[in-house]
Amino acid sequence: MKKPVMTARLSYPDRATLSASWAEAARQWINTPYRHQACRRGVGVDCVGLVAGVWADVYGSKPDYRRDYTKDWAEVGSFDLLLDVCRARCKELESLEEALPGDILLFRIRPEAMAKHVGIYSGANRMIHAAERHCVGEVNLHAWWHRRLVGVFAPPLQTKS
Repeated sequence: MKKPVMTARLSYPDRATLSASWAEAARQWINTPYRHQACRRGVGVDCVGLVAGVWADVYGSKPDYRRDYTKDWAEVGSFDLLLDVCRARCKELESLEEALPGDILLFRIRPEAMAKHVGIYSGANRMIHAAERHCVGEVNLHAWWHRRLVGVFAPPLQTKS
C-alpha cells in the first residue's frame, strides 16, 4: 500500500497572532551568516531563504521555491517573479502603515530591475533581513529603504505547503 503524502498545514485565528509568530520566528534567525541560496538557521541564509525559513518555522514546512538562482537573477527580465509569488501566496497591503510585525516587505533595489530583496517587518519602522556580506540583522527602515519599497504583504492565516 502506498504511504500517504503528508503536507504541513497550520491555521491561525487572526492576523495579530500570526504576525507575532512570524516576528518571533524571524528574530531566531538574527546573526545567521549570509550565504547565497542557503536556508539554514545559524549556518547560512539569503533574503529569500530567510522568508522561506521563517515560513517553515511558522507553518511547519518550507514553501516550494527555486533555490538555483544566480546573484544577478533579478537584474533584467520581463516579469517580476518575487512580486508575483508574494501576491499569489500572501495578502498585499496598501502601505507600510498597515503592516504588523511579521509582515513581508519587498524591495526593488534599482528602478529598472525586478524586485529582488525581501525582509520581515519587525515593528517601529524596522525590519529583519539577510544582506550580502552581513549576518541576518534588524535594521531601521530609513528613507533609502522607503524609496525602494514595492510591496507589503501579510502572510496567509492558513497554508498548505
